[in-house]
Amino acid sequence: MRNDWYRIQNVETVDSPSIALYLENLKFNVQEMISLVHGDTQRLMPHIKTNKMPKVMDFLLVSGISNFKASTISEAEIAAEAGANSVLIAHQLVGPKVDRFLELCQHYPNTQFSTLIDNLGSAELLNGKALESGTMAHIYIDINNGMDRSGIKIGTRLDQLLEYLESCKGLHFQGLHVYDGHLRDPEFSQRNEKIEHDLEKVTSYFRKLKTQYPEAKMICGGTPSFTSHLLEENRVTSPGTCVLWDWGYGEKLTEQSFRYAALVVTRVISKPTEGIITVDMGHKSVSSENPIDKRIKFLNLDNYELLSQSEEHGVIRVSDWDHWKVGDVLYGVPYHICPTINLHDEVSVIEDGKKVDTWDITARRRKLQF
Repeated sequence: MRNDWYRIQNVETVDSPSIALYLENLKFNVQEMISLVHGDTQRLMPHIKTNKMPKVMDFLLVSGISNFKASTISEAEIAAEAGANSVLIAHQLVGPKVDRFLELCQHYPNTQFSTLIDNLGSAELLNGKALESGTMAHIYIDINNGMDRSGIKIGTRLDQLLEYLESCKGLHFQGLHVYDGHLRDPEFSQRNEKIEHDLEKVTSYFRKLKTQYPEAKMICGGTPSFTSHLLEENRVTSPGTCVLWDWGYGEKLTEQSFRYAALVVTRVISKPTEGIITVDMGHKSVSSENPIDKRIKFLNLDNYELLSQSEEHGVIRVSDWDHWKVGDVLYGVPYHICPTINLHDEVSVIEDGKKVDTWDITARRRKLQF
């Protein structure tokens, strides 16, 4: 790739701050993901939370991927609308989301939806509402594999939960869900060793479970552990970030060769004092959950320091202040693309160096039809 591959020839048609989606790199990432599982797309369950776009869903489906993971009902809805075979909402549903989930199941009968449970109370609630609505709710048990964010540990409580599920006429057990997003060692061999070590009990338990539930699946990990889980044929992998890629994972997961497919486009709006430029890229346009030096990496700016951000401004110290003028364009790779995408309504689609289309980021909304 050329060093200036990111430059947009008709950039005057691209507003700022905004997201530019590079179609060639998106296509490369999807094909790379498929090649890593040797073409077996049934082992892929990409996470929709990264892209949230119906047009990206269309492309994934055309590429042969038909099963997905989602964080929200809105994300699941755009996948079903695109024609997904199955969608796992990888959140334990509470409050009105339980009824919304069942309504979603009824509205899209050609898509098999599932969700997570990790306790008896949630299983009882979902089972009761499923029976009332005449809907079979498909569920995976969420396993706590050391991240301590959600899930149930291997042990007696899990045994009791599985025993209870046998009496639930409104629930259909699909398998186990194991997320190990806390394991992100830059060195792959170290990361892989930790992942496999922590999975030993889960894998042993799952083997025994398969004797009773031969169709059960084990859905594992995200992008950081994708290159580990794909080595074991009995695991379904669920990477998400790699569809668009970002600076954070590009820096850590060096064994993965995905390309930046989404950049933030921002413009210089002021030169308030010597050595300082200000751009229209504040908290509202790039994810700011990380320290300020881990938010964005500019591809066409050298020897700089992002000093501060407010809602609509980004203040940058530069070494070549005289080179820059108000209106100039900067292209930046977000450190974390998933929440950055969620800050925008649409992307400019770039093909052969030009903006050719605009795609809506539909599922950034918390509620669509359901």
